[in-house]
Amino acid sequence: MELPGGPTQPEVMAVSLEKLGVQPGDTVADIGCGTGTVTKAIAALAGTCGHVYAVDRRPAAVSITRDTCAAFPQVEVFEGEALSFLSGPHKQVNCAFCGGSRDIAEVITRLDKEGCRSIVVNAVLIETAVETIHVMKELGIFREAVHLQVSRSYELTERIMFKPINPIYIIHGGREC
Repeated sequence: MELPGGPTQPEVMAVSLEKLGVQPGDTVADIGCGTGTVTKAIAALAGTCGHVYAVDRRPAAVSITRDTCAAFPQVEVFEGEALSFLSGPHKQVNCAFCGGSRDIAEVITRLDKEGCRSIVVNAVLIETAVETIHVMKELGIFREAVHLQVSRSYELTERIMFKPINPIYIIHGGREC
């Protein structure tokens, strides 16, 4: 089963995870986990002593993420809105990756209030990027925004051409430890 938007591209994931700075033993939230590709990579970085919450409001995404992360017992999948997850009982989140944009300002605000060290938001919409930067600046946690464009080669009449993939904004915020 495929989800709209598909999995996070490997090049985008590499930059996002580098910015996120997951350390072994961290508790991490993947908000808007989609296919679970990022969740799986986060779980590998956090290690068996870490804990990863995968959150998505779409039942299909939750099902796919459970399959993708079946080999990682430290992954806990939550079906529902991000704000519902953040309002419920959970371990303190050290790092959060946000791939969804619903209620992004409130999500970032709550993550910051609970002491989240690093927040990375991947945004395909300019409005989401602007809102994210604005709220991070208001909270005093904005670090940087990266506009990333990935293109992949393919053969065209015995020559090589590049086909672009939609650009993405990677916004990083957090508090210094």
